Amino acid sequence: MNVRTSGSTVAGTCPAASTGSPGPAAGLHADDLPDGLVVADATGRITCFNAAAARITAVRPGDALGRQLESALPLEDLDGRRWWAVTDPYGGLATRTGQPERNLLLPGGRQVLVSARYVRERPGGPVVRVVVQLRGTEARRRTERSHAELIATVAHELRSPLTSVKGFTATLLAKWERFTDDQKRLMLETVDADADRVTRLIAELLDISRIDSGRLEVRRQPVDMAAAVRRHVASYTRAGMRPERFEVKVADALPPLWADPDKVDQVLGNLLENAVRHGEGVVTIEVTPALTKAHAEGTAVTVSDEGPGIPEESMARVFTRFWRGSKRGGTGLGLYIVKGIVDAHGGTITVGRAARGGAQFRFTLPVGAPAFLTQA
Repeated sequence: MNVRTSGSTVAGTCPAASTGSPGPAAGLHADDLPDGLVVADATGRITCFNAAAARITAVRPGDALGRQLESALPLEDLDGRRWWAVTDPYGGLATRTGQPERNLLLPGGRQVLVSARYVRERPGGPVVRVVVQLRGTEARRRTERSHAELIATVAHELRSPLTSVKGFTATLLAKWERFTDDQKRLMLETVDADADRVTRLIAELLDISRIDSGRLEVRRQPVDMAAAVRRHVASYTRAGMRPERFEVKVADALPPLWADPDKVDQVLGNLLENAVRHGEGVVTIEVTPALTKAHAEGTAVTVSDEGPGIPEESMARVFTRFWRGSKRGGTGLGLYIVKGIVDAHGGTITVGRAARGGAQFRFTLPVGAPAFLTQA
């Protein structure tokens, strides 16, 4: 978008932008832009300094308009070099068209993301206008903090099983003959369980990476959702949990479902583990036909328990990273991954309060039939 400037610009304001065509964008004011906008003319004098630029730099528009660009925005790079002297937009190479975004410093150490475009009337001609975009660094800092927290959480979770694996294997190697067969079996079973835990954590990391980058692949195959639910419940009862702890309700005439069976198992596993670990009483799993937001045919699964439930004020954060409903362990990544998998299938997931007071999670997956099955 080109902002037309003139010497008659009023202090504290920027002139409206002209799009060259009628429509909603015609007459857009520079103060409407979410990013900071600074425009300097052919002499380097600032002719536009919008409201976002004032907020980001803490410089009043009235103090910036009419001043030289280098004076109003004395930017330095992280090595302490004066940015305008280094880039030299007006006296540098005539082939340059601008500067890519960089993290720079204002006086006092305030960080700001800066990019610039050099506008020339003709290729190789003199610069007639410099357009500078400013963005705050808060979003980048939040992302960096999130990544640091993820690394710290996973490192903490990995330390315990790896320490156990190392301790038991070192003990067995050093004192193999001193242990009975039952003792050896117990230690090897512990090593096997801890190795599974490490594998699960690494899988969670890979899933998060794919979800964040939009590269989570869904390999659709026919899925029997009712059979998948019963299989998960059976694994809990084989592990010693009372069968009365679970109640499975499956509606008749479920639509045929095409989804990624491994990822469906991952969703069911996380939701059931969440209900068993953090909930109380009977865990109820219902499988029913449903309509998606787009009114397409699908299958819904509802998992509810009879525990204390999730506080109303926390429900908006349930599917974010590191949310933990209690202090009973876990990385706080499971529900974030669950939502990413459901979203990748084009489905939806919600959280609420069950009829008996506990937490209730409900996800809906569209039928998702491959194109070759839907073509006439």
